[in-house]
Amino acid sequence: MNRGDFHADTLYSITVSRLRDAGCVFAEEETRLLVSAARTPADLVAMADRRAAGVPLEHVIGWAEFCGLRIAVDKGVFVPRHRTEFLVRQAAALVRSGAVVVDLCCGSGALGAALAAALERIELYSVDIDPAAVRCARRNVAAAGGHVYEGDLYEPLPATLRGRVNVLVANAPYVPTEAIRLLPPEARVHEARVALDGGADGLDVQRRVAAAAPLWLAPGGHLLVETSERQAPKTVEIFARNGLTPQVASSDELDATVVIGTKPFPTETGCPVIVEETI
Repeated sequence: MNRGDFHADTLYSITVSRLRDAGCVFAEEETRLLVSAARTPADLVAMADRRAAGVPLEHVIGWAEFCGLRIAVDKGVFVPRHRTEFLVRQAAALVRSGAVVVDLCCGSGALGAALAAALERIELYSVDIDPAAVRCARRNVAAAGGHVYEGDLYEPLPATLRGRVNVLVANAPYVPTEAIRLLPPEARVHEARVALDGGADGLDVQRRVAAAAPLWLAPGGHLLVETSERQAPKTVEIFARNGLTPQVASSDELDATVVIGTKPFPTETGCPVIVEETI
């Protein structure tokens, strides 16, 4: 930053105080990120004002840290949560080099980008219905050679992928409609509702994802979704009704719950299994 004739320490302190007064719990850490992103003192003041007004920090600075990567996040695009790193870890344990990976409800493309970075080579396809998210995802997965499509779930995917997908990740919205009003303003006001609203019980999109998953998964392929601990039993039922063998993995550290559904091989049958992982 070109600091000109102002005292850097003073401006830092003023910005920290501004964010504290606005209720930012991590004011010092956020100020350091704002200072690193600002080009001029005027930039810093404007960015601090936006953050103090409730704009998510990631939208202010233009990126989010996720799985050690800097993920571009544009205005209105869903900000990848740190708890979703648990979903990435679960998926990465199932992916092999050369695997076909599909990321539905991809948002910024963070999950696909993280999986591509964690593995030597994958064939990556990402989909979102929100045009702003698609533009953002294309920036984040381009380096991995991934393909990004705009549309409703499976609809825009190439038909040639049917029966070939090894890992399907879907961080689908799972907030019940009536609970949207209880979300913090950073999400409720500044993120697209389509990325949050999961219908009456929060599981509408998960139902649609699970219903069609067996058509797209290869035998032995896996569908992984993030959900809440309270909703996980219903998600398990949804997966089982659609012919997937479900498991539940959880992380106390990240307060994260993931349901994994596996498409059986033609001669296999399976029953729900509960797997708890505490980190």
